[in-house]
Amino acid sequence: MTTRTSVPDAGGGTTAAGETAAEETAAEETVATLAAGTGRWLGLHAGRLDSPAGRAELPVTPRVKALLQLALLCRCWRKAAPDDPALEPVLAVVEHAWRRPDFPRLLAHSPDSARPFGLIWAALAPAGAVTDARRGMLDRLSADGYLKPRRKSPYLHLGTRFYAELAGLGHQLASYEELYACSMLARADGVPVAELDVCQVTDTVFYLSDYGFRDTGLDAEARERALRVVERLTDHCVREGAWEYAAKLLLARHCLGSDPLRTPSGAAALGMLTGARSPDGSIPGKTARGRAPASAAPQQYFRWAYQPTLVTALTMLLLTNGRRPHPVPTMSPPTARRTR
Repeated sequence: MTTRTSVPDAGGGTTAAGETAAEETAAEETVATLAAGTGRWLGLHAGRLDSPAGRAELPVTPRVKALLQLALLCRCWRKAAPDDPALEPVLAVVEHAWRRPDFPRLLAHSPDSARPFGLIWAALAPAGAVTDARRGMLDRLSADGYLKPRRKSPYLHLGTRFYAELAGLGHQLASYEELYACSMLARADGVPVAELDVCQVTDTVFYLSDYGFRDTGLDAEARERALRVVERLTDHCVREGAWEYAAKLLLARHCLGSDPLRTPSGAAALGMLTGARSPDGSIPGKTARGRAPASAAPQQYFRWAYQPTLVTALTMLLLTNGRRPHPVPTMSPPTARRTR
């Protein structure tokens, strides 16, 4: 019997000493397969969001949010793999939606989301979509004080800063260091997993790291604490069959500079997503208990599968195209990175 001893990996996780190169290659191939399948499904079906049928079937605010999520995927996809032909049909949906003259009006359909949606829409505008409407949106957001701290929660504050900088807007928002210090992630070490919000934890990592395209700015101690939180949450999500959250946590570990394929929890999450995948490449629901019924009509299935498939596609695309040396964590204190 072979004894498999867990040892630290170079990225802060653990891997089995008996792990072979073949096992690692198999995991990489699984990630590539998931990336290809989910990307292909989105290329075939995401156009429903901006189709006459989709506009008739889908409520306005969820449909707009889904298009914004698709634009974020395209931004990351273009940065990671700009020559990937599978990107073209997905990007075409985004470009078509951004050219629609009624899109700015749809952003404001729900008063509670009008300003954050408007900022994200302006920040993620594809090349060639710099219009008077976009400039007007940015001017209004600046004029009405949305880019000031006001009474925003740390989580909303952090997202606002991230998208304001993507849009090239000046702002008076707090630094990433201050916002991280107030975040759930910074205070989560030792907190029961049932009391943690996976989206707040993972989005904090995504905003700090620009989805893995820059270093988080966390020092080594803070990074290790964050990795422990992500590890605990990943184990919990695997036990609960939480497909979408598990995919987000795999990406968060990658963004923290650790290889999720070389950790037990990451391997378990990857195996769970592989088992969840439908023959057409989609992820058929956010959770195992919330899986789309076999009787679901195509338009109903789309609503069940769209978001978990998109999140899984984003994760797997960035893992596939990010098999490069991870950013070296800074050894300076978190306050070393200054406000722009």
